[in-house]
Amino acid sequence: MALTDDAIAKIRSMISSGELPPGARLPPEPQLAAQMGLSRSGVREAVKVLESARVLDVRRGDGTYVTSLAPRLLLEGLGVAVELLRGDTLLEVMEVRRMLEPVATGLAALRMTDAQLEELGQILADMRAAADDAEKLIQFDTAFHHTVIAATGNETLTSLLDGLSGRTLRARVWRGLIEGNAAHKTIDEHHAIYLALRSRDQLLAQASALMHVNTSEAWLRTVLAATAET
Repeated sequence: MALTDDAIAKIRSMISSGELPPGARLPPEPQLAAQMGLSRSGVREAVKVLESARVLDVRRGDGTYVTSLAPRLLLEGLGVAVELLRGDTLLEVMEVRRMLEPVATGLAALRMTDAQLEELGQILADMRAAADDAEKLIQFDTAFHHTVIAATGNETLTSLLDGLSGRTLRARVWRGLIEGNAAHKTIDEHHAIYLALRSRDQLLAQASALMHVNTSEAWLRTVLAATAET
């Protein structure tokens, strides 16, 4: 593991220094190992780890390349990690969303295009039509918030919030809302966000999003408390 860690550190250093920029092809394994003064096995394991982290792209029969290093790739694993969280740690995720999502929604109010607003309006209509269908609501809810945050034009923020809003988290909240006959109220909160965005009102959009995240967090607490009692 120490040899692998050394190899990972050295490859990362080569990437961060610009010696291996995005899209660059790594030297063949024997050459890279000799260059770093490490064993081929350590380099091989390091490449596997960095491939899993979406830092490297191993193309069989062609070579190993540095990826684009785009946030959507590097932060992809965050969503997988969030899906594995339980109990209080899920509430911590909601706390982070409460810190980030309202501000991002306010920013979207200033940057959203007419085409994105039109798309958001259609998603909202689809949500209303699926008010009693948890699976469809999860799908439309994901699309709604992704469209809003993507409108900021900040790929890092979009990737981060996509990862923090995993399917498991959304499923727990929406199923709780439907069982509590509160789905329509939450859809109305989405409508309030949409209206604030359409009016290009940054503060109102931020406030509307904060209200919505607070509602989701409250229902998640209710669902988790009920689960703990069973």
